[in-house]
Amino acid sequence: MTKDAAQFLADGGAKLVGIDSLNIDDTADLSRPAHSILLQAEMPIVEHMCNLAALPDAGFKFFAVPVKVKGMGTFPVRAFGMIE
Repeated sequence: MTKDAAQFLADGGAKLVGIDSLNIDDTADLSRPAHSILLQAEMPIVEHMCNLAALPDAGFKFFAVPVKVKGMGTFPVRAFGMIE
């Protein structure tokens, strides 16, 4: 994700960003602009998602259920969409 796209989402009030790739930032860019902008806006980032095309454009609820841990900046979640 570009720095401008991350800023657009932060300015627009998005509540969460999910992607279907390894990392929301270019791993060659150590400044990590997307992580920095989104996390500063207190917006969770869900990476490594799959099968997103199986979800409808509307009419589903998204869940990202974390394990119960404290004091960590990154951890796995069980992410899934439940079609209503």
